[in-house]
Amino acid sequence: MTLGELFRSSAESLMRGGNDNPRFEAEQLVMHTCSVGRTDILISPERVISNEQCARCAELVKRRLSGEPLQYLLGEWEFYGFPFIVGEGVLIPRQDTETLVELAAEYIENGAVIADLCAGSGCIGISLARITGCKALCYELSTEALGYLEKNIRLNGVESRVTAICADVLSARTASQSPGLNAVVTNPPYLTATDMSALQKEVTHEPKMALYGGEDGLEYYRRMIPLWTARLEHGGLFAAEIGINQERAVGEILRDCAIEPQYKNDCCGVCRVVYGIKK
Repeated sequence: MTLGELFRSSAESLMRGGNDNPRFEAEQLVMHTCSVGRTDILISPERVISNEQCARCAELVKRRLSGEPLQYLLGEWEFYGFPFIVGEGVLIPRQDTETLVELAAEYIENGAVIADLCAGSGCIGISLARITGCKALCYELSTEALGYLEKNIRLNGVESRVTAICADVLSARTASQSPGLNAVVTNPPYLTATDMSALQKEVTHEPKMALYGGEDGLEYYRRMIPLWTARLEHGGLFAAEIGINQERAVGEILRDCAIEPQYKNDCCGVCRVVYGIKK
C-alpha cells in the first residue's frame, strides 16, 4: 500500500464511523505510524509503506472509532507550542487552558516562584516556566499523572526550574509547607454531577479525579482558594480556569478571601479564567 492509499482508507473509515474530523485525524495517525510529516503525505503519496505500518495504522483507527482519544493514541500533544506526553491516566491539555497561561504570563516575572495546583501533565507550570523563566512547583496527587508530569519536565528541558510534587492541594498541611508564592495557577476538576453523566465518549477515557468537581463543580474552589491565597505574597496572582457559567460563584469565593476577582474570556468568548491580585 502507498502512503496516499493508507491516508484515504483511514479517512474513509473514520468518516463512516462518524468521526467529526476524519481527514485531520487520519493525517495524524498516518504521520504517527509511518514516521512521516504532513508534507510527505501531500507530495509523496506514492511512497510504498510496509504491511506492518499499515496494520498498525488500521489498529489505531479501530481504537479511535471505539472512542479512545486521539491524543492518547498519538502519545503526545502540543500545548502553547510546546510538546507534552499524554496517555491513559492524565488529563489531555486543551486549547481552553491556553487562556490561563496567556493571562498568567502577563503577571509572572523571571525568577518568580509559582504553584501549579492539580498540575496533571504539567502543561500550565511547564509552559509558564518556559515563557517567563519562573520557578514552578507543580502539585499533583495522582501517581499516574505524576509520571507524565516528570517526563514532560525532562522533555521540555526545565528540570532546573520545575519541580514535581506528589501532594493533595486540598490539604492544609500541603499548603502550609509551600514557600511564599508570587502566583498560584490552577485548572482544577470543575465538572458537575450533571456534566459527568453526559460526557462525550472520548472524555470518559480521561481520569475522573481530574474532571469531577463535586455535585455543583465548585468543591475544589471552595477548599483550595482559602488555603492557597494565604500563601501568596502581596501583589501575587491567583488565577483559575473555570467551567461555563461558574465565574460568579468562583469570583465570590475569591472575594471572600479579600481578592477582587477579574475575568478573562477564551477565544470563543466564554469566560474561562477568574483571577485576582492580592493587595
